[in-house]
Amino acid sequence: MPVNTETSALRGRRREQEALDRLMRDVRAGQSRVLVLRGEAGAGKTALLDYLHEQATAGRVIRAAGVEPESEIAYAALQQLCAPLLGHLDRLAEPQRVALATAFGLSAGEPPEALLVGLAVLGLLAEAASEQPLVCVVDDVQWLDRMSEVILTFVARRLDAESVALVFGARSPGDEEILDGLPELRVEGLSDADARELLDLVLPGPVDARVRDRIVAETRGNPLALLELPRGLTPAELAFGFGGRSTTPLVSRVEEGFQRRIAALPADTRTLLLTAAVEPVGDVPLLWRAAERLGIGLDAAAPAEAAGLIEIGTRVRFRHPLVRSASRRSAEPTELRAVHRALAEVTDPQQDPDRRAWHRAHAALGPDEEVAAELEQSADRAMARGGRAAAAAFLTRAAELTPDQAKRTGRILSAAEARFAAGALADVSDLLAAAELGPLDPVQQAGAERLRAKAAFALNAGRAAGPPLLAAARRLEALDPVSARETYLAAIGAAVNAGRLGGDDLRRAATAARDVTPGGDPSGLLLAALTAWVLQGHAAAVPLFTRALAAVAVENDLDLAWLSGAVAHEVWDDAAFLTRTEQVVSYARTSGTLSLLQAALTFRATALIHTGRFADAAELLAEAEALGNVTGASPHPASTVILAAHRGHEEPALELIEALVRYAESDGLGWNLAVAGYSRAVLFNGLGQYPAALEAALEAARYEDLAVVQWALGELVEAAVRAGADSVAAGARDRLAARTSVVDTAWARGAQALADALTGPAGSVEEHYRTAVEQFGATRLSLQTARARLLYGEWLRREGRRADARDQLRAAHQAFTTMGAEGFAERAGRELAATGETVRKRTLGVREELTSQEAQIARLAVAGRTNPEIGAVLFLSPRTVEWHLRKIFTKLGISSRRELASALRDR
Repeated sequence: MPVNTETSALRGRRREQEALDRLMRDVRAGQSRVLVLRGEAGAGKTALLDYLHEQATAGRVIRAAGVEPESEIAYAALQQLCAPLLGHLDRLAEPQRVALATAFGLSAGEPPEALLVGLAVLGLLAEAASEQPLVCVVDDVQWLDRMSEVILTFVARRLDAESVALVFGARSPGDEEILDGLPELRVEGLSDADARELLDLVLPGPVDARVRDRIVAETRGNPLALLELPRGLTPAELAFGFGGRSTTPLVSRVEEGFQRRIAALPADTRTLLLTAAVEPVGDVPLLWRAAERLGIGLDAAAPAEAAGLIEIGTRVRFRHPLVRSASRRSAEPTELRAVHRALAEVTDPQQDPDRRAWHRAHAALGPDEEVAAELEQSADRAMARGGRAAAAAFLTRAAELTPDQAKRTGRILSAAEARFAAGALADVSDLLAAAELGPLDPVQQAGAERLRAKAAFALNAGRAAGPPLLAAARRLEALDPVSARETYLAAIGAAVNAGRLGGDDLRRAATAARDVTPGGDPSGLLLAALTAWVLQGHAAAVPLFTRALAAVAVENDLDLAWLSGAVAHEVWDDAAFLTRTEQVVSYARTSGTLSLLQAALTFRATALIHTGRFADAAELLAEAEALGNVTGASPHPASTVILAAHRGHEEPALELIEALVRYAESDGLGWNLAVAGYSRAVLFNGLGQYPAALEAALEAARYEDLAVVQWALGELVEAAVRAGADSVAAGARDRLAARTSVVDTAWARGAQALADALTGPAGSVEEHYRTAVEQFGATRLSLQTARARLLYGEWLRREGRRADARDQLRAAHQAFTTMGAEGFAERAGRELAATGETVRKRTLGVREELTSQEAQIARLAVAGRTNPEIGAVLFLSPRTVEWHLRKIFTKLGISSRRELASALRDR
């Protein structure tokens, strides 16, 4: 961390100090707070963090900082931050304890997923804060290693009532967008008056007022620039404002100033400063051992300390991170290699093998198999700890140092796999291209092709991915039949996503896949089913879909989860759809699979919409959005649009639908155009705007989009009947019958009965309506049950059977109101009023008294979950769960968990 020797560093920072004082008051009062101090280099962020440290007299302070040479070492900053708290490790639940111990290399185990590590760190901070308020300071975020950045951002978004402050120092502008959305305090330049006073402290003598004004203007009140740029300049040079107007960026000019000061030091001092800059953790004994190897004495530090560039005490501390970078940039390559070599020689290979390997790699002048092998071992250790980005960095450097071409190729392929696993998809293609310059055996060629296909699909799962996936699948047929089937499946999946925007891509992919060697594994079965669906039609594919669904296991076939969920609609299997989405979310939470959870949450939200659990769906979508803020990946927007359509607020729903259309068209995802049309039809059917609903449903049902066409046909029948387009309604009914007649499920029978009731002859209408209500009632599709009751009630009212109509409409109105389907609720209310019944306003219930998070905690508590178990499900610390339960008890007027179930039922 930088040295703060200037007592004037907090000049003009009253606003920032008051903000930090408020933060500390809140933390002492039992609340958690997060704050990002954001400003350009030299703005005084570290000085403010030092001030916060000084003010935390009633609590404990732990600190960490990103260091540029450490940015490729997995968990480097996180381990630095958590090391003082590891005495609390035994208090964590076993999965979290094991995950954190594995991530930090304290024990061996399966590579931990980021979510489990994040939850473990959250619990560790909460346990430490249970004894006294805890202040966590993380400086120089721009140089955090990727895993530390992800975990700390996750923790920042989940802190609530633990008495923890998590405060970041982030350079702006920078690449740390992952912190976007967190509470922020901008650290700007000083006011002109404060800047002039600070400048006067370092000016060598009187300076013309106009020159002083120019210096203040050029530095924009940056404290470090004001203190550092005038150093070493003569009055004559200052007379022209730092030697003349410069277009060089301010940070570069400050670094150049440090370089000038470094250049004025004795040679041994420069080398010692370089050694300290390259050694990332500030280990003083290690520094002296390396200096001894370099033939440098202890007295070499004095000139650098006298110049205010470095401070060597219990740890090595630089005046500012720019001193570290200035020292490294000033060094010749031979000097830098010599320093790395010395550090490698004095680093314990047993205690710190990865840093030793990294130093050896930077000391190497040319290919070196011994060093490359060490880096490969470091990559293995990084992967075992879940550090995929670090493993990729180790492997990439190992490949560069590998003299044997075949080994080099293998290491490049491994680096590409690690980059893919780390989410650095843009790097995969270049690495694969490099690998293909060397000799690839058939297995390696198959692996490269498969990885290229996976990366293409991950980068764009729409039309752009289809042709390269198909080409890769064809090449893989002779190399690896299993990989070929999986790649063909991905190609068909991309074509399904492309939908109407994919032209003939879907048929082309299915035709090519038809001749591939069949397989009895889940991907092979699903491929055969989808191929039949494309080439032979829905009826021929149903038995194959059913067989494939039975074979897909959530925990073993995660890549197939999204496709199998859509297939469940094609066979009208609501139980499979609901159960699978629940299982995928559960597995993702339990395993901590961050890459899976976001998609799983959105799939599950869609399922919950069908069951009428809108509030629960909204909670999951909010969680998916929060995860996106951590990972940088936005959740799939379709579920949010479908939910908005069913809620029935016209303007916001239409805005989301139009945004989905733009997204679909820009990324070649025509399946989403079908979702947009379906959602617009739902919205307008709910609002009673049937001509608009008819137009939207016609567009949605124009193509046979997987799963969505099934939803769209139901909307089309209703909209067409209400808009007087009887022939259109009959055609949609017949299309629906072709899909429902080949399966035997309550969902299919209910959907068809409702379509027949809307379009059938008068003598059979009531029988069909009753069948629809009964069949939907046998499923968990509460939304469809309510809509069937609404349509039945409307028909009964038109038949003059007001009493019978009230029963159906009352049940529909109550269901829609409880769900939050306000458009349909208002429609049911109007119909109910037309029967002569007074429609009562909705009474306040649990959902309006408890927040959505409180309601979820209450349900989990009623289900018998302990506080740690609830915290694991919702990614909260047990202490926060306890705090929320106290609030829930107060709102419900109870005092214990034993009363919770009855209180929820009563209200």
